[in-house]
Amino acid sequence: MPAIQIDERRHRNMAAIHSADTKPELVLRHELWRRGFRYRVNVRRLPGSPDVVLPRYRTVVFVHGCFWHGHKDCKNYTVPKTNTEFWTAKVARNQARDQDVWRKLEAKGWSVIIVWECELKNATLEDTVYRVSQEIARNGQLYREAKEERKQARIKYQKERKERKEREQTLMKEAKSLS
Repeated sequence: MPAIQIDERRHRNMAAIHSADTKPELVLRHELWRRGFRYRVNVRRLPGSPDVVLPRYRTVVFVHGCFWHGHKDCKNYTVPKTNTEFWTAKVARNQARDQDVWRKLEAKGWSVIIVWECELKNATLEDTVYRVSQEIARNGQLYREAKEERKQARIKYQKERKERKEREQTLMKEAKSLS
């Protein structure tokens, strides 16, 4: 087969691959919905437009394709035999971008969960969804505890501020009565 036909076929195949609403994403979202988790999809105001966003639990989930994100020791990730340098660099850039996005999300107070495409196959689907559900629940609990701590700290600060203001007013009255 001539190289031009191979290149055109590869181009068509790669162009057909989309980044949103992939089959693995849909499988995970369906299972999370079935378990009572409500979420938003591809929220653009967050770094990396996470695949699944659970605001109530302050958690985001990325569903990574094994090939595109270089899943180590996975049978679905093999570097193509042609144009190897390009593909190696491409996957390395994707991994670097992933790390950057995770750091930005964590800096904004979001917990990040990564699910690999191969984990959503029938044989491992139930275990994966269970793991993700547990992580989401744990993140939600940590988020609520941190929120409560911030609330208590705010109440304590307001109380101390009020007491300080009352002391200052008392001292001002005493100073006026002495003069």
